[in-house]
Amino acid sequence: MAKIDEIKAHIDWLKDLFKILVTILVAVIAGISKLYLDLKIGMVFYSGIVLIVILSIWIAVVAKKIERHIKELGGL
Repeated sequence: MAKIDEIKAHIDWLKDLFKILVTILVAVIAGISKLYLDLKIGMVFYSGIVLIVILSIWIAVVAKKIERHIKELGGL
């Protein structure tokens, strides 16, 4: 029974991390959009684009871990 609780706690932690990452991604996209509309394309703009790519990859990794733990939970 302790293994199930441990996996559930890890899934909950990963879900919270996922929510935080998506929120940050939305905020960065909004900021990049604002910079683009104001025609202030510079170092901050390009840094934001790199950050969007990094966050997207990180979100995909976290989603894959959540899926793996859910399948592991189903196997118990």
